[in-house]
Amino acid sequence: MPPMPDAHSSMPTSVAFVGGGNMARSLIGALVRAGAPAASIAVAEPNAELRAALARDFGVAVHERARDAVRGAAVVVLAVKPQVMKAVCAEFADAAAATRPMVVSIAAGIRIAQIEAWLGADLPVVRAMPNTPALIGAGATGLIANAAADAAQRAQAEAILGTAGRTVWIEREELMDTVTALSGSGPAYFFLLVEALEDAAVAQGLPRETARALAAQTCLGAGRMLVEDGEPPARLRERVTSPGGTTAAALDAFAAGDLRGLVAGALAAAAQRGRELSDRYA
Repeated sequence: MPPMPDAHSSMPTSVAFVGGGNMARSLIGALVRAGAPAASIAVAEPNAELRAALARDFGVAVHERARDAVRGAAVVVLAVKPQVMKAVCAEFADAAAATRPMVVSIAAGIRIAQIEAWLGADLPVVRAMPNTPALIGAGATGLIANAAADAAQRAQAEAILGTAGRTVWIEREELMDTVTALSGSGPAYFFLLVEALEDAAVAQGLPRETARALAAQTCLGAGRMLVEDGEPPARLRERVTSPGGTTAAALDAFAAGDLRGLVAGALAAAAQRGRELSDRYA
């Protein structure tokens, strides 16, 4: 596979994706848009229809088996479901031991130590947790690396995931379960809030199309303010909350329903599920 452009000095010379589902597709598309030659990217995907779509849409090399895709790759991105990770690693462990690529896993709940044990060879491993907004280049990804990954390899992992949004390094791996609960699952919480706002407005008489447009645009604007203004969310909330006004009345209702307690409970439940997944697929 030919090298990627010099303009992206942190990019690896070649990347192999094991798994060609939605998240892999979003990262492949982001890499190509960022200037990575399609010929430097390979994908292993058992589903023939998905393979054909990846080859057609991005011009990348596609393979049915993982060991064929990872041959010669500088970086291997594991983009498969947690329940098949062990078997997938076993399939290409010999090839990885021979070429010693950096391995980046985006599987929820699977710990670095598990990947190290399944692949052996003391490979550099980065565990990453992206989220679905990566599909539109607005993702948020938490990363953590093992001791075998050097600074250049960490930069490579950040460059790959950074093509699809913002990246943040995590200091302790146990916090990745919290990252999964916060940003990995977070888009679903956001969509639920918009859904609830829409339904409440419809119940008060607004046409659904109007309610959805207003709710979606309001949340988009609020999100942009969070990112672009740089102020803490509490400060931004205070700016739009006049004492005794309509916003204050709504926030009082949220407080009476213990919104903060519900959110804390939801994140705790999601983080616990992440730990359970890790234990289940050990």
